[in-house]
Amino acid sequence: MNHDASEESGSETTLTMDRRTLLASGSAVVGSTLLAGCSGNSDGGDGGGTDSDGDGSDGSNGNGGSETTDIAIVSSPAGFDDNAFNDLALEGLQTAAEEYDISINQVEETEQSQYQSVQAELAQSGDYDLIVLVSYNHTEALSQNAPEYQDQYWMLINDYVDEPNVTGYTWANHQMSYLAGVLAGTMTTEDLSHEGGSTTPDSAQVGFVGGVDGSLINAFEQSYVAGAEWVNGDVDVNVGYIGNYTDTDTAADIASSQYNDGADIVYHAAAAAGRGVFEAAQENGRFAIGVDADQSQTLPDFQDVILGSAVKYINEGTREVAAAVAEDNWSTVAGANTLGLEDEAVDCVIGQAFQGQLPDAVDANLEEAKQAIVDGDIEVPCTAAGCN
Repeated sequence: MNHDASEESGSETTLTMDRRTLLASGSAVVGSTLLAGCSGNSDGGDGGGTDSDGDGSDGSNGNGGSETTDIAIVSSPAGFDDNAFNDLALEGLQTAAEEYDISINQVEETEQSQYQSVQAELAQSGDYDLIVLVSYNHTEALSQNAPEYQDQYWMLINDYVDEPNVTGYTWANHQMSYLAGVLAGTMTTEDLSHEGGSTTPDSAQVGFVGGVDGSLINAFEQSYVAGAEWVNGDVDVNVGYIGNYTDTDTAADIASSQYNDGADIVYHAAAAAGRGVFEAAQENGRFAIGVDADQSQTLPDFQDVILGSAVKYINEGTREVAAAVAEDNWSTVAGANTLGLEDEAVDCVIGQAFQGQLPDAVDANLEEAKQAIVDGDIEVPCTAAGCN
């Protein structure tokens, strides 16, 4: 396709989410299909397409039903097979490929210093109708490449570059993390025993393990702390940072230290490294909260310790953008899009092993907090994009 993105105008998009089922369906399968480095294109879908956006009354896709929509997706530093952020972004494209004639090229690049050149090479090839960039780590490079390659459509996850050929999708990380804090703050004073794990309800102490100590993850941390304190003003929150998103050993060490200090529950915002938090929870007989995906489903070996997960429906966002490009409806997704509780785009879901097993106070507190956030009665620290 020959795009003239400079003629498109950005517009904020509101998505309707199918909530938990969209997040969980197929996530565990995604990891087995991933390739390291630049893979060959993998065809998806049969080109049937539906007229979801009103283009093409015959029900074919917007490019006339005869052309393949070529999409490249470049990983964050955590890489694919993280059972969370990257895999969800890919899953949305794969779902779109079931409806449209879409070919997907997975590019795993974990070095941020390479993003400018990787982006430029993909754009220069002229092979792709859309390039999806997973995470804010791509922002600086894209700020150079988007104006340079004006005919290339880009999707940036968790940030935005103000160019007409860019769509930025940012989920309300702060809102879902606040809910994770509500879950942790509630359960730290509740008596819970499950498969060798237990809480110590006579004290209120929880933990947080972050990836990189920067603006974005600081929003996860500060909102989590605020949510825990909303439930219990006396709660102590231990905080630690790994320095990256891949080091499971360091994540396990930090979490173990927090458990040894008395934390009942640790929430992680550390992508693939978060697996180390779950390992530490099992070893210490404590509990944890996952992030991005329902990790009690994507990492079933840790179901016994994952009380819940703060989730965002990234897969629905990438599916929406891929469909818009296949339908030649770029203007419906272009611009800065921020999605939160009002859009049912984020949530805190209870882990598979704990559904129906937690005190009624958990559901009551979570629902009260959600409504208060939507109504503006709770002001969540920071923003979806981070803490300034």
